[in-house]
Amino acid sequence: MKKKISVIFILPDLETGGAERIVTTIANHLSRDKFEPKILLLRKEGGYLKLLKDDVEIIDIKTERIRHSLKPILKEIYRRKPDIVFSGFGEVNAYMSLFIKLFPQVKFIARETNVVSQHVTKKEIKFFYSFYNNYHQIIAQSDDMMNDLINNFKVSRSKIIKINNPVDCDFINEKLLNSNKPESFRYNYKNVVAIGNLSARKGFDNLLKVFSRLKNENIILHILGDGKDREILHQMKDFLGLKNIVFHGRQENPYQFLKYADLFILSSRYEGFPNVLLEAGACGTYSLANNCPGGINEIIQNDINGEIGNIDNHEDFAQKIRLILQQNYDKEWIINSIKSRFSKEIILDNYEKVLLDLMTK
Repeated sequence: MKKKISVIFILPDLETGGAERIVTTIANHLSRDKFEPKILLLRKEGGYLKLLKDDVEIIDIKTERIRHSLKPILKEIYRRKPDIVFSGFGEVNAYMSLFIKLFPQVKFIARETNVVSQHVTKKEIKFFYSFYNNYHQIIAQSDDMMNDLINNFKVSRSKIIKINNPVDCDFINEKLLNSNKPESFRYNYKNVVAIGNLSARKGFDNLLKVFSRLKNENIILHILGDGKDREILHQMKDFLGLKNIVFHGRQENPYQFLKYADLFILSSRYEGFPNVLLEAGACGTYSLANNCPGGINEIIQNDINGEIGNIDNHEDFAQKIRLILQQNYDKEWIINSIKSRFSKEIILDNYEKVLLDLMTK
């Protein structure tokens, strides 16, 4: 019987973020005839734990800080001797790059999660990217991410492969079964949804400024998510006199908001490859996205599943919202636009090919 390929995925935790969702999807759906997936977590917590299949072993190293995790991670790799280590989180990737040569029998993959030059500000972390060429393979989610690694961090083009993020339409449809319009969606109003961590990166401050131009119209903005800028954004809402803004916090099932929304807005200053933009499309909802780095132009097909605008021009972006909300868009076209390019079946085939090819190098 042919030996299965042992793969250890590394993440800080399984909280409900983009990188965590993708690694959960990959680990759950890899062929069990060929692969034996395990997930190493710095701490065993997070909402995606309950979505993980029972045959995916969790290795919990019980470490709070990433900087303290290297020694126990290296110890587990040495002890378990996997065929492949798949590091799925930017900061862990950076630290790991220095130690790859300690394990000549193991293949190492880094899945980058952001446009690094936009996201990484600490010089001590940027230093580690000079060792990124030690990885056997680096997965970039978008052209923006790939070009950033090549141009700003001197990563060899031959090391990088672009694989977009998958969207799990089956999972979303399951979550939408028997779902109703959220109670906060008011009759005779247009309901606009934005989702993300309440941090500067997601640009909700700009979005509130845009909605200050729309405050006399029958449009409600529903913001889903939590984060360190929560109080600042609430104060900003009050200062701008915005009565039609609702902060919902983190939601267990955001898909019902996406399905019934008249428009989804992505206001980010930069992205990796935004899963929520894929998920909005998979729910059949038209999107308006800020023109920022991170694969936006690879997802948006103009006038089919969405549009791109410049949110820094608050008046112009507000006018785009007005015009979009006056139109009707074909939900099936929107769904097919996403599903035909980013369904988990298509993307996971690419991941399996990368893992199998790596074992022949």
